[in-house]
Amino acid sequence: MKITVNDCLSLDAFSGGILIGGKRNTDNRVRSVSVMDAQDAETAIEHCGKREQLVLTSFYGMENNPDMQKQVVEGLAQRGASALAVFHVAKKSPFSKGKLDEIGQDAGLPIILIPAETKVEYSDAIEQVMDKLLYGDSFKNGLINNTIYHLLNFEKHKTFETAIRKAAISNEFQMVLLSKDFNPILTVETRQIVTVADAIKLGKSREFENSTKYTFIDVDGVITYWGTISINNEKCFLLLVDNEDNYSQGEMTKLAEIIELAIGMWKYSPERDVKAEFIKALIRNNKSLAYSLRDEIQIKGDDILSVFHAKGIDTKYGNDVIHEYEKQEKISVMRLDEGDETYGIVLRVGKGKASEEEEPEKARCLRLYDKLKAGQKGVRIFHATGIDGIEGAGDAFRLIGETWPFVESVFPYKRVFTKYELALVSNCINLQVQGGYMKKTYMDLLEPFRKEVGENKAKQLLETLETFVLDAGMNSGKTSEFMGIHTNTVQYRLKKINDILGAEITGNRVIPGLTMALALKRLDRVVK
Repeated sequence: MKITVNDCLSLDAFSGGILIGGKRNTDNRVRSVSVMDAQDAETAIEHCGKREQLVLTSFYGMENNPDMQKQVVEGLAQRGASALAVFHVAKKSPFSKGKLDEIGQDAGLPIILIPAETKVEYSDAIEQVMDKLLYGDSFKNGLINNTIYHLLNFEKHKTFETAIRKAAISNEFQMVLLSKDFNPILTVETRQIVTVADAIKLGKSREFENSTKYTFIDVDGVITYWGTISINNEKCFLLLVDNEDNYSQGEMTKLAEIIELAIGMWKYSPERDVKAEFIKALIRNNKSLAYSLRDEIQIKGDDILSVFHAKGIDTKYGNDVIHEYEKQEKISVMRLDEGDETYGIVLRVGKGKASEEEEPEKARCLRLYDKLKAGQKGVRIFHATGIDGIEGAGDAFRLIGETWPFVESVFPYKRVFTKYELALVSNCINLQVQGGYMKKTYMDLLEPFRKEVGENKAKQLLETLETFVLDAGMNSGKTSEFMGIHTNTVQYRLKKINDILGAEITGNRVIPGLTMALALKRLDRVVK
């Protein structure tokens, strides 16, 4: 079967490439593929200047020598090479696209630029080109034909599940269908070297959703391929496992296409995602439904350690952090991702509660949130840690849902918010809504500033007091950092504040009411 440069351009490895140079010669035949890494033009042309050969290079050793690169392009064209694919263009020499285009046109050699951001390597291109050369659209074994035979045998198999299981057993592959939240909804295991859970945890840490091909992931020596499919207009993930490493990436991609086609022909509808429904039930505070779903996913109420709502953690960094914590700590994270927002439950794994000698389970959760926070400045995490079963989890999600839009306004310097900040803001919201005597009682605590000093001085002192109490944890050093003023200035202002209030602001009996009044004051700015 004749394979041309045009045929190669249709392969996934070249999908992000830019064709320049001798575009009129893309019908050049390709009979072989090689990698050029010579450090001089003569050697490069001698070893890679083969007729009808596709040459892959990054101009290693010639990065800063445009004249030598020009000599290589002209020499390959004279020898009858099919095309030149230049990898990792952004990282290499200042040899501009325009210059390469001109040289390629003059030489009549098609040049394919592969940008560095595509992360395509030589091995990807070689494997796909060789598959095309050797097998065309038919494969070296009966994988596709045999799979089609089983998946379309409607007389022998009564359901899609039994058909795909038989195909997997016959061809030594495994399949896991997952919801958009990475919860398994159909699993076909034909070998148990690594667990499905291990593969899923590693898959979460890889960004493959926007890939044009199935992403290869090695899970402890087991070859897996990941991609997205659509079932009833719902996005799902398909995980395929090549048990014996028998098949090429092209074959596994074709297998995935056949499976997706068969799902439609069988009119298969996946079982519902029970874990996602469980989280949604708790978010809606539907505790009766949560109790019934709890039995289906086989967890105990007292296994729930923490619940959270987060923004900005559904990233490679966030997925890597959660994966590592699940491996190292005795916890599991159940998640529901909705756009940039994530709702989650942290569960105890294994034996019961930690003994007195072990690290407290709350500490593990808090360290997880702190690590997630360190990923990027845009991350926000609202959590309640220390949960009393299903009832406590439902109440915690309700507290988070009622307060998270406002809590950042009260604590603008924080990125991780505990149930203590959430509870304080919840009380402020109730007082704000009710108004009347109780709110006035708290706000009157700040009236001495208005009465005893001028407007500008009062504003300055109140700003210092807000920062000291709500942001700096009553630490004068941190207060000076937040406000950009000297520590001595902070100390002077705090002394002045004590005099105006007629009380020591750090006193145990003073700080609760003062904190509430200051929080209400900040909330007022948002609500009004």
